[in-house]
Amino acid sequence: MSILQAIMLGVLQGLTEFLPVSSSGHLALAESFFAIDSPGVTFEVFVHFGTALAVIVYFRKRIAQVLRAVALWALRRDHEREDARLGLMLLVGTLPAAAVGVFVAESVERAFDNPVLVSALLIVTGVVLWVTRYIPSGGNRRTGAGGALLIGLAQAAAVLPGISRSGATISAALGLKLERSAAAEFAFLLSLPVILGATAMSVGDALAAGSEAGAATAVGTAAAFGSALPAIAVLMRVVSAGTFYRFAYYCWGAGLAALAVTVARLA
Repeated sequence: MSILQAIMLGVLQGLTEFLPVSSSGHLALAESFFAIDSPGVTFEVFVHFGTALAVIVYFRKRIAQVLRAVALWALRRDHEREDARLGLMLLVGTLPAAAVGVFVAESVERAFDNPVLVSALLIVTGVVLWVTRYIPSGGNRRTGAGGALLIGLAQAAAVLPGISRSGATISAALGLKLERSAAAEFAFLLSLPVILGATAMSVGDALAAGSEAGAATAVGTAAAFGSALPAIAVLMRVVSAGTFYRFAYYCWGAGLAALAVTVARLA
């Protein structure tokens, strides 16, 4: 993969990771249609890491508050109860995706090579987003362990290319009647443990990939970070405005177009 291709995929990742249109689906289709020789899952993981850094920068104050509260809770000292509670709920919500990563990683990797499946799942994402149009605005600022686990299950489903992580988790949070900005915040923060964990597990593979692949991965990661920051800001405004469902039109259009192209190529 060339440096230019790495930049293109990195920007694509950064823009689509948090806009609810499935970054992994777009990366899989781009690599398939443009015959890009990607370094593989390691590249996918590290460009996701670039977007995780964007989340850390954007929510840095909130993350610091939660980490401090959890640490004080663990030490049995005075702490902000709601912040500590949020940290614990994020840990609960991480469990489903962690289990999927351990037990079905190879099956998920094969899904990236199936453009028909990716296209179909993009259409499914559109349906999920459209349903949020009919969910009344909630007023809750927090969720319990059961709700956190449900949102975590939605995130686990998003390991499939074509299912949007932000789309699935925010839709689940809205369905649980979380207030819109709280739903988006929880979804963004929930992505961090999984992405950072997957990155840590892939460091060895990245070092073994060689200098050329390593350079492309580094450039792609930087491009993902730079494009993810504005995408987060846009989505926060969109969710708060109650127009989250409109991304369904894009998912349907992209999924149907990709499916048509795939069928034409196979004919």
